[in-house]
Amino acid sequence: QVQLVESGGGLVQAGGSLSLSCSASGRTFSHYVMGWFRQAPGKERDLVAAIGKSGLIKFYTDAVKGRFTISRDNAKNTVYLQMNSLKPEDTGVYYCAAATGDYRLKYDASRYDYWGQGTQVTVSS
Repeated sequence: QVQLVESGGGLVQAGGSLSLSCSASGRTFSHYVMGWFRQAPGKERDLVAAIGKSGLIKFYTDAVKGRFTISRDNAKNTVYLQMNSLKPEDTGVYYCAAATGDYRLKYDASRYDYWGQGTQVTVSS
């Protein structure tokens, strides 16, 4: 089993920044495609960003392009989400997820095998 632990959530004013981290257990972190999802109250859990096993391939949903950056450090078993120019609509619970298997990015939550507990991000207007 893979354990994922998120940190960095909190309350920030619109226009501000937050950095999220997700640390994974085990010795095979570099074998996982990683993703960040978010879920607002009453909404579906949607992909925010994904990153390939080596960090060379990345995906961002249109809503966060140009504002968020996903990265990973395989030597530290950690994936990051840098969030800049935050908007109230970015508010939600952010989840880190890991996918085993092939190298391709995954866009559907059902394709991810392990999940963190979630961390609350609240952006005030």
